Amino acid sequence: MIQQWLGFSLAFNGDKYVLLALGTVIYCYGGLPFLKGMIGEVKAKAIGMMTLVAIAISVAYVYSVAVVFGLQGMDFFWELATLIDIMLLGHWLEMRSQMAASRALQSLVALLPNDVTVERGGEAVKIKLEDLQSGETAIIKPGEKIPADGLVLEGLSYINESMLTGESVPVKKEKDGKVIAGSINGDGALKVKVTAVGKDSYLNRVINLVQEAQATKSNTQNLADKVAKWLTFIAIAVGIGTFAYWYASSGDIAFALERMVTVMVTACPHALGVAIPLVVAISTTLSATNGLLIRNRTAFESTRKLSTVIFDKTGTLTKGSHAVEKVIPLTDEYNADEVIQYAAAVQQNSEHHIAKGIMATLKEKSLALWKSENFSYMQGIGVKGVVNGKNVVAGGPNYFTENHLSLPEIPSEINQEAETVNFVLIDDRVIGIITLADSIREGSAQAIEELKKMGIKSFLLTGDNDRIAAAVAGKLGMDGYLANVLPHNKQEKVKEFQAKGEIVAMTGDGVNDAPALAQADVGIAVGSGTDVAAETADIILVDSDPRDVVKLIDFGKLTYKKMVQNLIWAVGYNVVAIPLAAGVLYPNFVLSPAMGAVLMSVSTIVVAINASFLKIKK
Repeated sequence: MIQQWLGFSLAFNGDKYVLLALGTVIYCYGGLPFLKGMIGEVKAKAIGMMTLVAIAISVAYVYSVAVVFGLQGMDFFWELATLIDIMLLGHWLEMRSQMAASRALQSLVALLPNDVTVERGGEAVKIKLEDLQSGETAIIKPGEKIPADGLVLEGLSYINESMLTGESVPVKKEKDGKVIAGSINGDGALKVKVTAVGKDSYLNRVINLVQEAQATKSNTQNLADKVAKWLTFIAIAVGIGTFAYWYASSGDIAFALERMVTVMVTACPHALGVAIPLVVAISTTLSATNGLLIRNRTAFESTRKLSTVIFDKTGTLTKGSHAVEKVIPLTDEYNADEVIQYAAAVQQNSEHHIAKGIMATLKEKSLALWKSENFSYMQGIGVKGVVNGKNVVAGGPNYFTENHLSLPEIPSEINQEAETVNFVLIDDRVIGIITLADSIREGSAQAIEELKKMGIKSFLLTGDNDRIAAAVAGKLGMDGYLANVLPHNKQEKVKEFQAKGEIVAMTGDGVNDAPALAQADVGIAVGSGTDVAAETADIILVDSDPRDVVKLIDFGKLTYKKMVQNLIWAVGYNVVAIPLAAGVLYPNFVLSPAMGAVLMSVSTIVVAINASFLKIKK
């Protein structure tokens, strides 16, 4: 064929055997991946693309060998070589695109420094990163990379975490602040206690999560696989039918075989096989590098159908940093400082936001922290323990509801619309009230407004009282609120919305809200920081910014749109190409096997390019 194109002739005795030898090498070596693939598909009873290609190249090779040894006709060595080369090129392009997506994430590991300065024996010592151990104190100088996950012991700096959160603005880090391996220190010096290195680090857990998500087949991908399977059966059937028709009508076995091979080559569902996996690989990587960790592909695809988003209040729509506003003794027996001390004594073993606020006040006042015994956490109610031989309870209004007690009168000086009320009881007698205030996050109002524009309803779900819930929901312009809800009742509230036909996303901290997150159609854990172990959540948002929920829904819609575009292209291409390959326009137009292979690869490239256009809106 090249000789015909360039107008010259190259022939010698035995040249057909040279062609046979070269063709055999190409078939056996270049075609081996497809032959192995066919065996795998047959064993798995999942006939697909590999089977179709293997049959096409085997028919072309066997027929060409027969021509070399005397059968009248035209050999297909040129078509065989072109088909195998182009198919391998298509596979290489596919793998290259997927590897590029994976490398974008894997390259995050390269952000880690080679050397680390640690404090040993009171001196600063430089060691290799692999020698760094959990519990050591690392010294991070201005401009250096953070070597491992940790807690700031000393110093203040602004750290660039954009490689994982997508947020370009540096984040302020001071004492007790969490830092992530691979982020870049600003102009301050930090001493960091290492909490996780190597496989335990946040970075590695993110990579594992993404790889698991990429390996999980979504509903759309399952649909694509089914279409590819049926397309293979159709192509084989049409190929055999085409051969039978042309051989019966013309008696030319070479032409009939050429049409059959062309149909099989052209119909190869390569683009269909690549259409969804490429979008999956790119979307999971893009989302991870923008602070959205997808654990469940099916749930991620469901974000486009959401009709209701339920938000937990504390730490999600509000900052969660409860600060003590008022301390009001209710008896002459105890003063304000003693009320704080008794509350702090039972709260010291709790990680709740209220506990942190009370402990911070105790520290500010330089008051002694008393010992407590028999500590018990009452989920959604409060804490209790024994302090100085007395039974002490620090709890909210739910404590009285659960124990069928009348709620004490709350002084008028307390603004119940803005302050959380915590009662301190000693030996079943209320001795004081501590109020704490929380502030709404900067991005909360914008997130709710964006959801409204999308036609998605938003509801507040909280254990706080009606007044606080109403104040926050009203200020943000939400569609409603559910107050005084205990953690174990949150799941029931989600079920109630689902019973009304709503597609529900639950947004919470991934721990107390675990049952609700598992029940929701889409469970979104926010504010996870370096704790990526929110096992019940479908999607984890690295930041606590509620605007990321909007970003997630937007990206879910864009991802699904790309999947549909690729499916339409891959199927539409075959609807047009298969009849042309079968020879419906003969003799005006004849599609050669080589050109069929080129068109098939072009369709794959188009699908790959379209997938690469997927971007997250900032």
